[in-house]
Amino acid sequence: MNGDGLSRKLAIVPAYNEAEAVAGTIAEIREHASEFVVLVVDDGSTDATAEVAAAAGAEVVRLPYNLGIGGAMQTGYLYAFEHDFDVAVQIDADGQHDPRCVGKLLAHLESNPGIDMVVGSRFLDDSSEGFRSSASRRAGIRIFARLLSLITRAPVTDPTSGFRMTSRRAIQLFALEYPHDYPEVEAVLMMHRHRLRSAEVAVQMRPRTTGRSTIHSWRAPYYMIKVLLAVFIGLLRRSQFPIEPELSAEPVAETLKPTT
Repeated sequence: MNGDGLSRKLAIVPAYNEAEAVAGTIAEIREHASEFVVLVVDDGSTDATAEVAAAAGAEVVRLPYNLGIGGAMQTGYLYAFEHDFDVAVQIDADGQHDPRCVGKLLAHLESNPGIDMVVGSRFLDDSSEGFRSSASRRAGIRIFARLLSLITRAPVTDPTSGFRMTSRRAIQLFALEYPHDYPEVEAVLMMHRHRLRSAEVAVQMRPRTTGRSTIHSWRAPYYMIKVLLAVFIGLLRRSQFPIEPELSAEPVAETLKPTT
């Protein structure tokens, strides 16, 4: 980050079959974070998500098939990197992330030059009354939080939060490599492994307005085991912060311009 500030800002909105919710999310971003360009990554939707998003004024990258949240977000980071954005924020299309909190994330990133990722935490402020997920999922989150706090030697309270903002350096890292499946926990570890610092700020989240989580109660043990294994494998991987790369991969997505 340089003294000129964060001049180009991108809101990455991953969306899979979110035609009912995506227009409202875009409208809120444009109202409360108007300095952010809105990019909707349509992750192979079978409904009218892409068309609705474009009609609402967003840039749209349309993936030919469903890659999952990790693939969708890496696509967004590639877009941010190749179009020279200085900061990117993830805002889910389903309405859980409140765009009114984007300014709080940005203020923390701008006022702390040594920080490359700011995560919106549901659990940093005990007085928060926002949506915090089920008791069983909160128990799993606490396990991940304690493990990552131990590894990173920094307090982590909400490692599964997807409401996060990144600097140019983190954009570059995530454009080159981003975890798939359930990437939020692994992304915190990636930041630590590449010696980039992350921090949390307290935010309130809302229940999703459409769809449902992919982590159902019967899948929770599988999710826990899989992510814990990924964390331990990640600890053994080599760490090398990327130099400015020549990204010349063939395009995998169709880009739609906003229609408004």
